[in-house]
Amino acid sequence: MLKPLKFRTIFKDKIWGGNKIKTILNKDFSPLPNCGETWEISGVEGNVSVVAEGEYAGKSLVELIDKYTDKLIGKKLYKKFHDQFPLLIKFIDANDDLSIQVHPDDKLARKRHNSFGKTEMWYVIQADPGAKLNAGFNRKVDKETYLHHLQNNTLEEILNFEEVRAGDVFFLPAGRVHYIGKGICLAEIQQTSDITYRIYDFDRRDDKGNLRELHTDLALDAIDFNFYENYKTRYTPKKNEIINL
Repeated sequence: MLKPLKFRTIFKDKIWGGNKIKTILNKDFSPLPNCGETWEISGVEGNVSVVAEGEYAGKSLVELIDKYTDKLIGKKLYKKFHDQFPLLIKFIDANDDLSIQVHPDDKLARKRHNSFGKTEMWYVIQADPGAKLNAGFNRKVDKETYLHHLQNNTLEEILNFEEVRAGDVFFLPAGRVHYIGKGICLAEIQQTSDITYRIYDFDRRDDKGNLRELHTDLALDAIDFNFYENYKTRYTPKKNEIINL
């Protein structure tokens, strides 16, 4: 019988990253100057998780699935995904606003990138007072309205913002425009995909003085322009009980 497997953390320095990965989650990301993301378990090509200790130390997640097949991930998942682990689990520290972005669904991602789409969810671990995030639009818009605001740098006028605190949960289906605001540390559970269409990055420049690449044309076909009444997942916390989020 397989014992519980512990994987090496994959640390990612980001232009918007900070120090909460160390100060709150107690993960040492040195020698990186900051850490915006940790990938806790990943089957993404080029960033596949590796077992940290024990009998299988040094073995990759892909190697283990190849060897143990449905004994590792279950018959239903193995039948559907074969050797592709279907989830990517991260911690994210937003020391600054992330870019306004969107992800393609399975159909579009398969057509353009031969990849899964990227539906995800956020669980807020810690938030500074007044910290906000964006999930979706604050009204129903069409492409023309959206493009007008994009071209006039007024996109935030039509975005829905939520002030957050620890324990808040947001489900983000592929196609929903979103971004994590400054001062938020959260867990992100998502499909196995690293495809992001960056819509607007607040004219931010990297350490070489360059503006980061935008994907406004690619994003246009991926965006869900509908308005939804509730973007936040409602649930009642219960002490020492499993809660279905």
